[in-house]
Formats: sequence, structure tokens, C-alpha cells
Amino acid sequence: MMQAYRDAVRTMPLGCRTGRVTGVVGTSVESAGPDVTLGEVCELVLGDGSRVLAEAVGLRPGKVVLMPYRELRGVAVGDEVLATGRPAGVAVGKGLLGRVIDAFGQPLDGKPVPVAQATRPLQAEPLNPLTRPRIGTVLETGVRAIDGLLPLGRGQRVGIFAGSGVGKSTLLGMLAREVRADINVIALIGERGREVREFIENHLGPAGIERSVVVVATSDQPALARARAAYTATAVAEFFRESGSDVLLLMDSITRLAMARREIGLASGEPPTARGYTPSVFAEIPALCERCGTAASGGSITALYTVLVEGDDFNEPISDIVRATLDGHIMLTRELAHEGRFPAIDVLQSASRLASDLATPDERATMAQVVELLATYERNRQMVEMGAYRAGSNAGIDQAIRLVPAIVAVLRQRVDESSGRSQTLALLRRALAEVAA
Repeated sequence: MMQAYRDAVRTMPLGCRTGRVTGVVGTSVESAGPDVTLGEVCELVLGDGSRVLAEAVGLRPGKVVLMPYRELRGVAVGDEVLATGRPAGVAVGKGLLGRVIDAFGQPLDGKPVPVAQATRPLQAEPLNPLTRPRIGTVLETGVRAIDGLLPLGRGQRVGIFAGSGVGKSTLLGMLAREVRADINVIALIGERGREVREFIENHLGPAGIERSVVVVATSDQPALARARAAYTATAVAEFFRESGSDVLLLMDSITRLAMARREIGLASGEPPTARGYTPSVFAEIPALCERCGTAASGGSITALYTVLVEGDDFNEPISDIVRATLDGHIMLTRELAHEGRFPAIDVLQSASRLASDLATPDERATMAQVVELLATYERNRQMVEMGAYRAGSNAGIDQAIRLVPAIVAVLRQRVDESSGRSQTLALLRRALAEVAA
């Protein structure tokens, strides 16, 4: 017992690192000292004795740029700044299952604080790429357009691209319910407060919440809290992956994470680049996405990131960097949504980079035939609808006109409807054979 006390005294710091607030600009705080490292958590001691946690996001000669985890009301010049000596982390454990927490691991569902098994840093070391097992197992989603034409594998990372109001949250809820994974980790970043409860009760449901961990940071929270929620969800998913579980990580949306990181970067003095995004945004998004995937533990993290496309421009900067980083992309278009098709997945603009590895030769032949028919019909759609095409002029167009309605009928799906991959492919083959006959 005495040896434990000696070790504690020997390792205990005999002084504290302090500083003073020298200025407040927008959502950032400047202080003279303390001596901290980038990413270290500090405490702002306000005049009334209350304390506000903040993170060091920028370092300058004699100055520290801090961003708080909550609003800055009450902060004044001269307030004391205390360095805690710890980086940002989150308590993890199996007690998180079935819970709704904030970016700091604190409960939002009115239940007691989850029992923690360990504390994980938010910024984890990257995995050795040669220790990652290859992806070879199909992950069934219950969505026919995905299972039939855009197959996903366990450990794959895919982006769901859509403009506002096209149905990505509804699709996300359907995936959370139907995907056959051991555990769901769902990050709702920058969401409206009203939509959080609607998503949990309507889209996720009691069956979905039982095997899920929901991390929430609403749009009214500071940028640092919104960004932290993405890293908290990823750290929780990594904990379950290390135990050998197959985890589904759903993040809605990575665009709001990029917006939060842009706000943090500008406050710390970074120069703006494309559409005002700072250079660190384009470095942090790939680093965060690369933490998902397979691992030597036998577990996996299959990540689905939604991308809120600004102005329906699928080539805007965040869409570009996410599409280049991930292993596939699923495009939801407003045109298909206006036609009443759900999910509004544009198969021709979407791609799964592992489709050839996950499908058999017969399945690839069916997928190629369906895509070819859809592409032929789409190329000539305007001419057909205007009545400028004469039947019999082109055998390929005639075949597409006959078969595409049957294909669309298979891909159209109700929210409460689900079917397996083999069943979806059988429906597509039957539709092609029946109409052709």
C-alpha cells in the first residue's frame, strides 16, 4: 500500500500550468499561456467560479487559441485558464448499447451515466494497412437497389450523397434497422433538435435502438462539440471492433463535420481555400474515414457517411474529397424523388468499388444487363417522351423501353419493406425474363 502511495506522489505534478484570457473573438478565446500541446483540454475559470472546458486548437508565440465546448457567455478578459494535461477522450464500454449520448459520453436519454470499461482517445493511431484483412463478405442492407446492383461488404466505407429533402435520413433509418450487423453506432451531427427524437422513434424504432449507440450533437452546439461527436462515434465503433464485433457506423452528416472543422480552422488562423474550407478539412476527412474498415481482431466497421450536397452540386469540394476517399458512393437525386421513387437512388451515378469482388459471375452478368438497360433508356428518354422515337428503329432502345418499367418496379421499395440480396437478384432476373418473353 505504501509503495502505491510513493508511486502516486512521485508521478504527481507539483505545479499547475495556468494562463489568462486576453481576448474573445467570435467563438474562440485567446489566452496568454498556459504551455499546452495542440488538442489538450483546458478549463476556463469564470468570475462566478464556474468552469468551461475548452480545447487548444491553435498555438502562436505567447498565445493559445482555445475553442470552448459550450457557449462563451460569461467569459471575460482576465479569467484564469488551467491546463488539464489530458487530451480529448471518451469513456467506452458495453453499457453504451441502447443509449443516446452527447459528444462527451454523457447521457441524453435521462438514464444513469453508462458504466465505462475503458477510456479511448478521440485521435487514434492509424492502422497498419498490411494488417487489414481483405473484404470478402457481403453485407446485406435490405435495400433492393443496393443489394441487387451496388453490393456492399463488411468493412467497406460508402458515402450517401443527396441534397436537402431527398430522403437520406429515411434511408439511413432503414439501413439502421435492416443491416445485419452486430452493433450500430449512429452519429447525428448538426441535426435539428426536433429531428433527433423523430429519427430514434420513427426510423430506428425499439428493435433498432437495442443494438445501437446514438451520439448526438445538435446544430445549436458549438463547432468543437459538433466535430467531437464524429470522433466520439468513431472511437466507440473502434472499441466494439476490437472485441470482434461487426459494427455499422452511420454518420449524418460528414458535411456538417466539415463545416464545423472549417469554423474551427478559420478561428485558429488557417487561410480559407475552396468555398472557404480550410486546408485541415481536406486532411482530416480522409484520416477519419481511414480509421474504419476491417481489423486483425476479426471485427469490422462498415461506415456509411451521408454527404449533404450544397445546391445539388455533386462536384462541390466536400463531395469530391469524400468520393475520392471512400470505397463507393450512392447518389440520391431530386429528379427520382419527384417521381415518387423511394429510395431515390440513381444507380447510374452510384458505384460500389468492391462489386466485382463480392458478386459471382452470374450475379455480375445480371447487374451489367440491368445497368446497360437503364443507361440506354436514360440516354434516349427525352426523345422517347417527346414522341420523336419510332418503335422498331433500334432494337436496344425497344428492349429498354419494354424492360425498364419492370426493373424500376423491383427497385422501388416501401420504408417498412425489406428483402435479401438473393431475393432481389431473383426478382430482377424474373422481371427481365417475363417481360422479354
